[in-house]
Amino acid sequence: MGKNSFISIISQEQEEKEENKGSVEFQVVSFTNKIRRLTSHLELHKKDFSSQRGLRIILGKRQRLLAYLSKKNRIRYKNLIGQLDIREPKTR
Repeated sequence: MGKNSFISIISQEQEEKEENKGSVEFQVVSFTNKIRRLTSHLELHKKDFSSQRGLRIILGKRQRLLAYLSKKNRIRYKNLIGQLDIREPKTR
């Protein structure tokens, strides 16, 4: 099972709960889907600068949401990071 299929499963679970579309987790999952789509697009079209700008904007939004979630609820943050596999675990 690849990352994209795993993300689509998570987003389907999130979509089943209609009242949950405003949750931080749902927004981060949808931003992650957009980021992966734009990244694959930019691999083909390297000089598409407006898409690069859009990607940077979405990355910033996701970063701010993750920072908010890590401050408010560390357990939900760690679960989400583990599900999406978007951060490397710190090794010291």
